[in-house]
Amino acid sequence: MANPGYGKRSAPDQLQRTKHDFTHLPPREAAIAAYLDRLPEGADISVKTLAKTLPYGQCALRTALNRLQNAGHLRRGRERLESEGAGTRWITRSWFSRTARDDAWWASFARGDVTEPAPKPTRSRAHILLAALGRKTPALSLSAADCADLAPLLTEWFARGATDEAVVRALTDGLPNPIHHPAALLRRRLTDKLPPEPAPTRPRRTLECASCGLPGPPEALPGGMCRACRGDRPHPPNASLPARSVQAHAQQIRAAMSARRHAPTHG
Repeated sequence: MANPGYGKRSAPDQLQRTKHDFTHLPPREAAIAAYLDRLPEGADISVKTLAKTLPYGQCALRTALNRLQNAGHLRRGRERLESEGAGTRWITRSWFSRTARDDAWWASFARGDVTEPAPKPTRSRAHILLAALGRKTPALSLSAADCADLAPLLTEWFARGATDEAVVRALTDGLPNPIHHPAALLRRRLTDKLPPEPAPTRPRRTLECASCGLPGPPEALPGGMCRACRGDRPHPPNASLPARSVQAHAQQIRAAMSARRHAPTHG
């Protein structure tokens, strides 16, 4: 692949691919044209790169590409791109057309009179679910226009955490019979049964003192340090002692108490 924004660009309004697309070309040029036709958008189709994958040298490839250009399948040039913040820049382009074009067509294309079709938008999750309702519940069959009209309402359900299964249940349970206007019924249900906005989730982060590592709420760690490390109050003493120390200390206390009981008393 070429650098982003460069490489092969397919010309618009091409005919469907057939096995006869390049039969008017010599065998070598036909084979190269068929290879270029199947490369993805943005592929590097420079002579140097093609020579690494095709069984032809750079000189032969350069000649073949020139012949493809003469036959109306290829044009090289530069295109001006304008973007916010980046200004205007010119980039190198290589336009390929499976359908041979004459010079007049390429001239119109260069002037911008031949517009490249906008990518067909993919259907949203909401649109797909609405369109599928009719397969499970024929009475809820919708037209493409109905799906497009209702999709924004369903998108809000998904934004509030609703699952596909929950949506289908809400839209299909307890349906009246007959259903005269499925789009109107679904609009009403999508509006009336809209789930509440989810409660704000508690933060999944905890802070700790940068000095001693003591965890705590942010208000207990002004400046990222606990009050003890800031000198506001001393650290609490460590009350835990090893078991042996506790036992030894207890034995000392018992011995002292026993000695005190058996000590002679003086009147």
